[in-house]
Amino acid sequence: MHHISGHLKQCIENCSRCHQICLSMLEHCQTKGGPHAAASHLRLLGDCAEICQTSANFMLRNSPLHHLTCAACAEICNLCATECATLDSQDEHMQECARACQTCAASCQEMSHSAR
Repeated sequence: MHHISGHLKQCIENCSRCHQICLSMLEHCQTKGGPHAAASHLRLLGDCAEICQTSANFMLRNSPLHHLTCAACAEICNLCATECATLDSQDEHMQECARACQTCAASCQEMSHSAR
């Protein structure tokens, strides 16, 4: 990577981690069944994974438009974090996903404001 600021690098790492966790959660939730396998929940996990990857790609390319993808990413990650945290508070995988989404949302929120 060319010279990337510490905040940007951390945000890319947070997005990449969230992307990976949300993708792995798709399998976990389908296997668990019930409310975990609801179409709306699986769609949200997929949306979150996709926007995280897209935001990371925009930042890696040093796109001047990354603040737009980061703003969308923060919003979607917040929705996913809330849903994962409340859907099953006893499931450690769900709670790990919620934490990864919260971390990503916070750093993307920061990026969306600092880049303008």
